[in-house]
Amino acid sequence: MKPTLYWTQLVYENWRLYMAATAKGLCYVGSQGKSFEELKEWVQKRYPESQLIQNDEAMQPYVSEFIEFFQGVRRSFTIPQELVGTQFQTEVWNALCQIPYGETWTYSDIANTIQRPAAVRAVGTAIGANPVLLTVPCHRVIGKNGKLTGFRGGLDMKSELLKIEKENMKL
Repeated sequence: MKPTLYWTQLVYENWRLYMAATAKGLCYVGSQGKSFEELKEWVQKRYPESQLIQNDEAMQPYVSEFIEFFQGVRRSFTIPQELVGTQFQTEVWNALCQIPYGETWTYSDIANTIQRPAAVRAVGTAIGANPVLLTVPCHRVIGKNGKLTGFRGGLDMKSELLKIEKENMKL
């Protein structure tokens, strides 16, 4: 039996993003300002034949933690997640969760953390496949030269998330 996915659109100040969860937890966070189509296409690839049902009430705990993050009062997430990926992707996503709030690591740092220092490109690909932006903080990964690099949500979104964290580190 295919799981039902519940979705909502988070709308807070300038933030507009779609998110979805199964009964087990958050499974998808969309890119800032993207259409519902981005979520729909992702679900068709990852959860074919699953129902996608709007349920703002079921999604409220997820929305609340995201808003607290945007307000600068939350530095880590406690909401359950259901991350579906390969073993390698899961290793990379777990390594991303070790990056402290307000800090950045490079792709090489992640490759070294998972004890695969030669797998920098594969690490980049796995980071790009991260289905839950923010809760698995791929926005904290930057290039070796200190520059912002690829991000599914776009570099403007990545920059804004890092800015929120940097400003709240001062508090």
